[in-house]
Amino acid sequence: MRPFFVPLLAALALAGCHKPPPAKAAPADQARAVSVVRVESHSISGSLTATGDLTPREEAAVLPEVTGYRVAAVLVDVGQYVKKGQVLVRLDPALIEAQIAQAQANAEQAQAQAARVKGLDNQGVISQEQIEQRRFQARAAMAQLRDLQIRYAKMSVTSPVSGLILERTVRPGDLSAGGTTPWFRLARDGQVELQAQLSEDDLARIGPGQPAQVSLPGGAVVQGRVRLVSPQVDPQTKLGFVRVLLPVRRDVRSGGFGRAVFTEVSGTAPAVPDTAVSYDADGASVMVVGADNRLHRTLVQTGQRGGGWVQLIKGPPLGAPVVRSAGGLMLDGDLVRPVEGASAAPAPVAGPRR
Repeated sequence: MRPFFVPLLAALALAGCHKPPPAKAAPADQARAVSVVRVESHSISGSLTATGDLTPREEAAVLPEVTGYRVAAVLVDVGQYVKKGQVLVRLDPALIEAQIAQAQANAEQAQAQAARVKGLDNQGVISQEQIEQRRFQARAAMAQLRDLQIRYAKMSVTSPVSGLILERTVRPGDLSAGGTTPWFRLARDGQVELQAQLSEDDLARIGPGQPAQVSLPGGAVVQGRVRLVSPQVDPQTKLGFVRVLLPVRRDVRSGGFGRAVFTEVSGTAPAVPDTAVSYDADGASVMVVGADNRLHRTLVQTGQRGGGWVQLIKGPPLGAPVVRSAGGLMLDGDLVRPVEGASAAPAPVAGPRR
């Protein structure tokens, strides 16, 4: 009987060496576990950046008040600071001086004619109509003389305010004529502001008196302060403006371009941790986890930052799950296992087959 048991034992031993292979893991179990956060409204205190043009706080225009006279001399030029009442242009007074001399002679003659009929009212020596006519002529002659004297005073064109001359269009020999083109444009008191454009949401976070650092075209940075916040926004662009008053200095030039950083800005807005945002040639983006647990790269527009959070001006809606850390090697369409409120564990790896 012994030979019969030997083959049987050998067969049983061989059968024990061939174990069935382990069950293949499901794709969901092999997916990489990632930590996710939800887009939520968050209070952010930080800074806000905006750009705009440098423009005078208040602009004054200088035009002649009398017409028909030649410019004798221009006494100032662009870039000069002038005082209120300072003479900028002198007109040639020769013509009006002759007119004043003639008017003065006429006024003296009319006054003398009126003096001769003084006390003759209702006495029959001369008609009452003639008496009134002489008195009227005397008053008219004096009014004409006064008008010419006022015009003579306007032969010196003066500055209505103190300020910096931005533009000059007048030359010696020009004829003063009626029109709307000013001879000079002045920045009142030399003050220039940055008119920066902001979105409707950002306007709500800015207030008068708020500090701002303004970068000038030459590279200098000056400290400004918000003077005015626009009470309305453009219905098409949904943008409004903020006026930032700047210090009076030579390198703050009207017509230039400036960039303002508003500090002490706070507000509640949709936000994600700053680690969730990645940047490349296409701009800023986040990885949104879809209902199928696959990643979807979504471009976003970021706003202010603070406290480890970044505002999303444009992007996924509130409540959308996004990957907490954008630094991992993740591609659009990857299957993941989202984990909220905890650190993600590494994806399971199947053991080696025997």
